[in-house]
Order: sequence, then structure tokens, then C-alpha cells
Amino acid sequence: MTFVRRSGGSIITLSFVIALMSVMMPLPDFLSLFRPELVTMVLIYWCIDLPGRVGVGIGWVAGLMLDVVQGALLGQHAFALAIVAWLTLKLHQRIRVYPKWQQALSVLVLIVLSQMIVLWVQGTIGKSPNTWMYWLPSITSMLIWPWLSTFMRNVRKAYKVS
Repeated sequence: MTFVRRSGGSIITLSFVIALMSVMMPLPDFLSLFRPELVTMVLIYWCIDLPGRVGVGIGWVAGLMLDVVQGALLGQHAFALAIVAWLTLKLHQRIRVYPKWQQALSVLVLIVLSQMIVLWVQGTIGKSPNTWMYWLPSITSMLIWPWLSTFMRNVRKAYKVS
């Protein structure tokens, strides 16, 4: 039996904390419409690069924290992020080898799926948005994915997260 020493758990946790803090950061109204889904993007990144360490459970916990931070119905983001984490884990070997632009398209699909699940839950309680601008964060997330993933990879290498 071989034991593999894993390091960098604090870096993974810190990345989620920073992403959650970015959700709480106040922005002007016109910019808040474009706020990327950083918590979902961080989850997708870690599920692609470290599928043995970050998975559905971490997605569920990150989603619960996101629900608490946003004051949303408890469990809606948890459910959505758990589904996104599961799907990302199923596809991580394919997504990992894609060029950055194809990864960005995959991230777009995953974030739209997350937003659709949240929209579905909000619709069942009678609180759905009435504008197409609900979907703008998924476009913004897709556009910043190449830079975010490159930055996260550099951090992962610098701190030897494995």
C-alpha cells in the first residue's frame, strides 16, 4: 500500500474563500450584472486539475457557503454546484486536453447549467428573474476563464499543490 503525501489543502481552501469574498464585494449596479461566477469557476478548475481531492462534496459545501453569503434559499447553489462538480469530474480528462478556447466553451456550458438549476429552483418558489441579463455572468465567466485557469495553474505550481 502506497501513501501519497498531498499538499496544498490550504491553497485550495484559500481559493474558495477568495472567490466567496469576491461575491460579497460591492460593485456598481451596471457592473454587478457582469460579475463572473468565480466560485463555480474555481470549483471547475479544481475538479479538472485535482479530481481526487475536489469533488461533489466540496461543491456542495461551496454551494452552501454561497447560499449563506448571498442570502439565497439554502441549498439551491449547493445542488447546482454539486451537479456541476459531478459533471466536471465525469468529463475532466476530456476538458483538460482541450485548448483554452474550448475549455472556455465547456465552462460556459457548465455555468449555464448551474444557472439553469438555480433558475429552476427560484421558479418553483415564484422568484424567477424577468430579464435576459440573468445570463450575462456566464458570458463573462467564459471570457475570463483562460486567464483564471492560467493564474490558478501558476499558483498550483508555485505552492506545489498536489
